[in-house]
Amino acid sequence: MAQLDEDVLKEREAQITQQYHGIYPVHEAFYIHSIIYAAERSESAFQRFDDAVAASCSAELIFATIQEALTHAGALSRFFWPMKKQNELSVARGDRLRGAFALDEASALKWRKLRNAFEHFDEDLDRFLLEDRAGYFFPNPLVDDQALANEAIGHIFKLVDPTHGICMFLGKKFEFQPIRSEVRHILSRAREMDEQGNRL
Repeated sequence: MAQLDEDVLKEREAQITQQYHGIYPVHEAFYIHSIIYAAERSESAFQRFDDAVAASCSAELIFATIQEALTHAGALSRFFWPMKKQNELSVARGDRLRGAFALDEASALKWRKLRNAFEHFDEDLDRFLLEDRAGYFFPNPLVDDQALANEAIGHIFKLVDPTHGICMFLGKKFEFQPIRSEVRHILSRAREMDEQGNRL
């Protein structure tokens, strides 16, 4: 199959943006199924996180499951709040999907700071280690009360507090229960759409 000329692609992009608010009607199923996939992967990882906590698994495994759940939630988030603001098609698609799923700007799924904490961990670690720090360093993941991170002489790289629903990276705390609730809402709504003929 020959690739389309860039001008033709731009023309189609403009048409779908203007006439169909970012999603051509016959393509709605592709978005719905992609959203179901990301939401199912996130919820499945959250369930494995619960199981790992209940079984008192290693801190590494517990942290890995919450990180996986939140990484998939970040992928889900990008459908509704695309990264490229200059791309009119992506912006229109995000608006259309937020409307169809009744999401607003207060949604926990929009929390870019948490999404960025995973996606840019290497860069944040570079900057974290540039600062003058003294005391005790804990480079391995911990499962403990988030209050442990309040001690001035302790530097915790990764911590999860299952009781309070807190995940911590390089001294920054994030609540993950509101994100899990939003993932469940979206998954439920997307499955309804799938059952009703794959329409938004």
